[in-house]
Amino acid sequence: MEKPVFTGKFTQQEPIPDAAIAAAVAVMRSGRLHRYNLLPGEEGEVAALEREFAAFTGAGFALAVASGGYAMGCALRALGVGPGDRVLSNGWTLAPVPGAIASVGAEPVFVETTDALTIDLEDLAQKAKASGAGVLLLSHMRGHICDMDRLMDVARAHGLAVIEDCAHTMGAAWRGVPSGRHGVIGCYSTQTYKHMNSGEGGLIVSDDADIMARAVMLSGSYMLFGRHTAGPPIDRFETVKYDTPNVSGRMDHLRAAILRPQLAALQGQIARWNALYRVMEEGLRNSPDLRIIERPPQESIVGSSFQFLLPGWSDARMRALVAACAARGVELKWFGAAEPVAFTSRYDSWRFAPPQRLPRTDAILAGLVDMRLPLTFCEADCRLITGIIRDEVMSMAQQATG
Repeated sequence: MEKPVFTGKFTQQEPIPDAAIAAAVAVMRSGRLHRYNLLPGEEGEVAALEREFAAFTGAGFALAVASGGYAMGCALRALGVGPGDRVLSNGWTLAPVPGAIASVGAEPVFVETTDALTIDLEDLAQKAKASGAGVLLLSHMRGHICDMDRLMDVARAHGLAVIEDCAHTMGAAWRGVPSGRHGVIGCYSTQTYKHMNSGEGGLIVSDDADIMARAVMLSGSYMLFGRHTAGPPIDRFETVKYDTPNVSGRMDHLRAAILRPQLAALQGQIARWNALYRVMEEGLRNSPDLRIIERPPQESIVGSSFQFLLPGWSDARMRALVAACAARGVELKWFGAAEPVAFTSRYDSWRFAPPQRLPRTDAILAGLVDMRLPLTFCEADCRLITGIIRDEVMSMAQQATG
């Protein structure tokens, strides 16, 4: 009997909504794409997006920028992080997170990962004390949120300012508090594979007026900061407007126009992602050798990707599983590979950071499998995918014991 094969595409996103296309066309017809190229009394698409995103997150202020990576670098600079400083961050994340730290001349200090795929709070406390770091750039990697109440207790105890990387948690929450709203700054991405799609783009939120004044100046506002309707009061710019470098990274009206209708529809999109995620979860639960990541009840997720663990599997078996699933149309990523593949890499690949040893993270990554859940999939697709994964995992397990 021929084995079933999945024929969908793991990198195919939904079309941009018609309302977003119409808004983008209107911007292009105007010829005024730059965020400060406005008619008298006109708010503009970028400022409107910032105002709406501040309301969505409950933040005092919001700033739209060129990418999620730029958002993190801007946040670090706004906190005064510079050459020689140490910044704590997750051992399991994607390269732009430590890259943002390195971009300001600072040194990443990596923290261990738990088997819940979140930052290890005991290791965080130890490394906060040992490193002398004043900032934690916390990555909610692949949408997994740690116990944010405990994390903020650790941060306060060690004098850490927390920047949240929410590239994978736009719309998620811990105990009802939106992701990005526990720390002093929240950073988000609107790159194609994130929760809103403008190709590239990012957003920053904060309640701290002085930090946001520096962020606005850093983003390249020149002396046009008064046009930021979701920015801090004008008087907060007096002490920073001459001393803050222009590191231009503005969002333009075209991308903002594409994003605003997506933001209005985001809660509905989250419900769709989560329905797919739950099908994956139930389809793989109780599979031999395979462990799913049980999500805590305090966490409100955005299930746009799915991860599972194969504890104790050898590198050869992991590679064989990835290849076998690929042959049946299921694109899996393995974070234990020694060499980076496409977007997937691990902390010892980032040679711009000092060499570090994370044995617990190594053990997790050795058996960690990851896959995207684009909204072009339906629940039947996910049932087919889980069936294929179960088949191939069981086949590999039988070969190992036979």
